[in-house]
Amino acid sequence: MNQPILRHAGVPYYTQWGSPEWVGPIVEQHRDPCDDPEWRRSGFMNPERYRFWAKRLCGLTCLESALDYWRIGHAPRAVLLDEALRHGAYRMREDGGVDGLIYRPFADWVAGAFGLQVDVLPQALLEEMAARLNADTLAIVSVSPEIRYPDRPNRRQGGHLVLLHGRDRDGVWFHNPSGIAPHQADVYLPFETMTRFYAGRGMTLSIASQARSDGIVR
Repeated sequence: MNQPILRHAGVPYYTQWGSPEWVGPIVEQHRDPCDDPEWRRSGFMNPERYRFWAKRLCGLTCLESALDYWRIGHAPRAVLLDEALRHGAYRMREDGGVDGLIYRPFADWVAGAFGLQVDVLPQALLEEMAARLNADTLAIVSVSPEIRYPDRPNRRQGGHLVLLHGRDRDGVWFHNPSGIAPHQADVYLPFETMTRFYAGRGMTLSIASQARSDGIVR
C-alpha cells in the first residue's frame, strides 16, 4: 500500500459495556456486567436486557463513536438498538439468539436517520478497506473478537466489529469496543497481523465534506 498516513484525531472511544476498565473483568473473569456502576450509561434500564444485548452491540458502539466524532446528534444506544431492530439490522431467532449486525438494512437505516453514506463491501482486502479511509470516511470491519489479544494465535475470523480510523503504508489504527487495554482504543496493528483476524468484509461510513469537523492528522 503506497498511500500516505491518514489518521482521524479525537475519534471518541466507547466500549459496548459501561466502562472501559470493566471489559477485562467481564470478558476474562465473567463478572456480571451490571456490577459496573456505569452500566446504565448507554440508556439501558432493564438489567436483563442490558446483559443480553451489551455483548452484541459492537456495531452500534462503532456507529456511536462515528456520530459523536462528526457531532451528529443521536439517541442513547438503547434507543438506537430499538431503531436498528425496527429496521431489520438485527433479527431475533427462534432459538433466542440474534442475527446481526446485518449490513444492508443497517446501511439503509443509518443513511436515512443520520445522512451518512454507507457502502457495504461484502468482499474486500483489509488494505482496500484502509485505502478507502479519507478525510470524510471511517470504516467498520469484521474481525474475530480474539483481536483483543493480537499476540496470541486465533481460531477464527469475523464475529465482531471494530472501527478503523487511520492507516499508513503498513497497517491501521482502530477502536475495539470489546478490547482490553492496551489493545482497546487507538490500537495500531500491521496489516499482516490484523489480516489473521479479518473476515474480509466491512462497511465505510462517510459524511459530506462540508459538514465534517476538522479532526484530521495527516
